[in-house]
Amino acid sequence: MFRFLRWSVAIVLPVLLATLPAFPAIAQNYPSRVVKLIVPFGAGGPADVYARVLAQHLSEETKQSFVIENRPGAGALIGTDAVAKSAPDGYTLLVMSNTHTTNESLLSNKPYELMRDFVPVATINYSDLLMVVHPSVEAKSVAEFIALAKKEPGKLNYASSGPGTPYHMAGELFKVMSHTDIVHVPHKASGDARNSVLSGNVQMMFDAVTTMTALAKGGQVRALATTGLQRNPLTPDLPTVAETVPGYEATIWLGVMAPKGTPKEVITFLNTAINKVIALPAVKEVWLKQGAVPLVKSPEEFDSYLRKDIDKWAEVVKISGAKIQ
Repeated sequence: MFRFLRWSVAIVLPVLLATLPAFPAIAQNYPSRVVKLIVPFGAGGPADVYARVLAQHLSEETKQSFVIENRPGAGALIGTDAVAKSAPDGYTLLVMSNTHTTNESLLSNKPYELMRDFVPVATINYSDLLMVVHPSVEAKSVAEFIALAKKEPGKLNYASSGPGTPYHMAGELFKVMSHTDIVHVPHKASGDARNSVLSGNVQMMFDAVTTMTALAKGGQVRALATTGLQRNPLTPDLPTVAETVPGYEATIWLGVMAPKGTPKEVITFLNTAINKVIALPAVKEVWLKQGAVPLVKSPEEFDSYLRKDIDKWAEVVKISGAKIQ
């Protein structure tokens, strides 16, 4: 009898152990190989630029390579869906923005749902947007631009890096609150949208202060305003849109998410590591000079932040009637 029991245990126990989740072991040794940060936006935009800073410091901190892979297109759907379908082991992560919270209400046929198929890891930073026009546009202020748009409804265009992006929704919010009719011209990436404005093919754009300020100071575009509730330290002489359109506010923020099912220990490890990077004095100093403010949150705080942002932009989409073109 006892021999039978010992034989049973010897045979069955290894089988049972083999079927148990390997999460604790994975978390304990994490990271043991290359970690991919998927950026579902084009190269040169804020998400790409700050993801590369993050990857560099995470590689130094963990002694493992964190590499960037750009997969732009379809309003961030292509790269995001690729991460959603990845193994939930912490080796494929999503660099995301408020494009994703907007898409929850703007795109009804997404192959994923943000809060169902992903888990929050950490926030990165946020920054104001800059409202700019091509120098050929007569308007020298937000008020003059609104007057021009009302004089010629449907003739002025604004560029974005795609449906649901912060640049798109900043434009839709502006249209609603200023009671103007301006045509949205989506592009595949922020660099493409920027080039359209620089060339004069599109008249206006809301772009991140981190990437557009230098072009504005160089005279390649005319800056009309920033989009925060208070004037931006980079452009203290430039008014906010809210000074002309009371209550207007639109920013761009970045964060990191992982596929649903990623071990909690890995999420905690990544959150701690990312928060450590964005708290580095050298990182903070450079980012603040560029107009980006480090944003530190726990996974739980980020979860709440995401849900509130989804609700906010769902209301804007509803009021504006924004649609995918």
